[in-house]
Amino acid sequence: MKRVILFENGTTVNGKVFMVTHSVDELLKAASGKFAITAKRIFTSQGGEIDDLKLIRDDDILYVSSGEEFISKDKISTPSCPEWVTLSVGGKLFTTTRSTLTHKEPMSMLARMFSESEDCSEFRIPPSKQDTNGAFLIDRSPTYFEPLLNYLRHGQLIIDRNVNPAGVLEEAKFYGIEGIVGTLEEMVINEGTRTKGTEALTRRDVLKAIMSTPTTSELRFQGVNLAGADLSRLDLRNINFKVSRIETISKIKSILFKSNEISVIMKYDRIIKPTTK
Repeated sequence: MKRVILFENGTTVNGKVFMVTHSVDELLKAASGKFAITAKRIFTSQGGEIDDLKLIRDDDILYVSSGEEFISKDKISTPSCPEWVTLSVGGKLFTTTRSTLTHKEPMSMLARMFSESEDCSEFRIPPSKQDTNGAFLIDRSPTYFEPLLNYLRHGQLIIDRNVNPAGVLEEAKFYGIEGIVGTLEEMVINEGTRTKGTEALTRRDVLKAIMSTPTTSELRFQGVNLAGADLSRLDLRNINFKVSRIETISKIKSILFKSNEISVIMKYDRIIKPTTK
């Protein structure tokens, strides 16, 4: 005994399985009861009408109608996915088009989330949850996401001066936007080279230098950036601070040497010569 799967004509959902018994009429009668219609005709998936049980194979997918002609899949109206989507990235809203998210980087996470299919509820990767306004929630940095979205829009990577390229790089890796990972890695390296040597030393850096230098030798801190460093209670004898950057030290400090009670007053970009008591 054979079995078939029947759908109502013009649909691809809510199919039902039937056992094929003695005649087409019996199959039509059974379909009428389950679909609550007056079933009169049965078609194959290509639209051929079945009028003999010998034409039916086991596990065939068939379509039953109330007498109307076969409706092919390409004529079945399906709701189109909305072109415009809104993303809530870290609480900031970004509205863009589905094509923007899918065309430039088709294998990215965003492209796989929002690529269209026959059923708008089916995504290659399930999208995140939506808020009450329908925006898709993404718990990432909006600051670093914005340059990536603009890149997907027009193909150019533009990063504002106040945005760290290292942060954009991490987000590009997270979203799978591989086309600009190499460029961002170069930007991070160049940024590190540009700032190398200009970073402010910390108290720990100064202390390490003092401890590794013999007390009989001069420690050269000429031109060193000490902005914001806390140098209180450090022995600063035999240290050359000429043209060192110390103007942004948060407070003017009196630095007391343990020996001879020599006071050194540090103020702005110069060191006032200590006075021996």
